[in-house]
Amino acid sequence: MSATSQPPSRPNIVIMVAGGILVALVAIVFARLAYGLILPPMRDDLGLSYRQAGTLGTVTALGYLLFVLLGGIAASRWGARNAVATGLLILTVGFAGLALASAYPVVVGLMALLGLGTAFCFAPMVSLLATWYPEKRGMVIGCMAGGVGAGIFVTGLLVPWLSDQFGEHGWRLAWGLFAALAAVAVALVLAAVRDPAPVAHDHPDRPAPADKWRIYRNPRVIIMAAIYGIIGMVYIIQAIFMVSYVVESGFDEATAGWLMAMSGLLSVAAGPLWGSLSDVWGRGNALTLAMAVVTVAMGLPLIDQSLAMFFAHFLLMGCAVNGVFTMVQAASTDQVAPRHIPIAFSYVTVFFAGGQFLGPAIAGWLIEATGGFRLAVAFTCLALLVGLYLAQKIRRFPAGLAVD
Repeated sequence: MSATSQPPSRPNIVIMVAGGILVALVAIVFARLAYGLILPPMRDDLGLSYRQAGTLGTVTALGYLLFVLLGGIAASRWGARNAVATGLLILTVGFAGLALASAYPVVVGLMALLGLGTAFCFAPMVSLLATWYPEKRGMVIGCMAGGVGAGIFVTGLLVPWLSDQFGEHGWRLAWGLFAALAAVAVALVLAAVRDPAPVAHDHPDRPAPADKWRIYRNPRVIIMAAIYGIIGMVYIIQAIFMVSYVVESGFDEATAGWLMAMSGLLSVAAGPLWGSLSDVWGRGNALTLAMAVVTVAMGLPLIDQSLAMFFAHFLLMGCAVNGVFTMVQAASTDQVAPRHIPIAFSYVTVFFAGGQFLGPAIAGWLIEATGGFRLAVAFTCLALLVGLYLAQKIRRFPAGLAVD
C-alpha cells in the first residue's frame, strides 16, 4: 500500500513495517537465536561448562516468560511505542554488557536482561502494527516474521566471520555490533513509530482493569494461546535438535548447515505470503493448511533418515513455519477490540514463551531416555496434530469479536 492510499491519520506503512522488521531482528534474532552461534567461542573464552552455558540460555527464556505479560500491560498503559523503546534500550544495555563482561554472575544477569527486553518490545510492536493496519494484519506481521528469517541467515554468516577475523574476541564484537544496531532501533522507534491517539481515562473505550480477566478467560483467546504454545515448542525443538539428527544420521555438519540456511532463506518470504493469503482466505483456513504442512515436515524424518527426507523436511519447514507464526499472531489480535490488542497478544505470547521454555527439556529427556531422536520428533508430531485440531476450530469462530 502506498502512503497516498492510506487515511491521513495513519503513519506511513513502509516506515512502520521497517520499524517492525528491525525490532524483530534485534529482539528475536540477536537476543534469542544468535546465542547458539556465539556460544562456542564465548564458552571457550570464559571457561564455561556446558551446564553453565545451558543455564544462560534458560535464564533468557525464563526472563521472557516471566515478563512478557507485564510488557503487554505496560504497552496498554504507557503506549506501545514507549514500551518498545524501553525494551530496545534494555536490550542495548544487555548486549553492550555482554561485549565487556567476564564474570559469570554478571553474564547471567545480562542474559536475563535480554529476556526482559524482548518481553517489552516484540509483542507490543506486533500489537501496534495490528492496530494501525487491521485490514492487512497478516501481511504486516508476516513482514516482521520475514525479517527474522533474513536475520538468521545473515547472523549465521556474520558471527563465524567475526570469529575467523578477530579470534577469541570475535564473539565480543558480535555482542557489541548487536548493541549498536539495537541503539539504532531505539532511535528509529522514537523518531518514526507512533501510537494511535491516546484514550482519555474517563473514555468508555479505555480498557478497564477487569478487562484483562475477560480476555484471559475467553475460550477463543485460549485456543489461540494453546496453538501458539504448541508451535513455539515445536519450533525450538526443531531448531535445537534437528541439525544433530541430520549429523547422527551420517551426514556432515556442512550439509546440515546448508539445509538450515535453505530453510532460513525460504522463511523470509513465507511470513508475508502466508499472512497476505490469510487476509484474503481467512485465518482459520490458511492456518490449517500451514499447520498441516509443518506436521508433514516433522513426520518425514520418522519415515526415513535419508538426505532426500531431510531436504524435504527443511524445505517444507522453511515454506510454512513462519506462516504459522504470522497467522497465529494475526488471528490472536483479530479476537479482541483494538484497545485490548496489547493485553491479548502478550497473553498468548506467554504460552509461546512457555512452550519454548519447556520444549528443549522435554525433547532432551526423550532423546537421552531412548538414545536417539525419533521419539522426540514423534512427540512434536503428536503436539502438532493437537494444534491442527485446534486450528480447525478457528475456522468456525463467529465473525464478531470475542472481547469488545
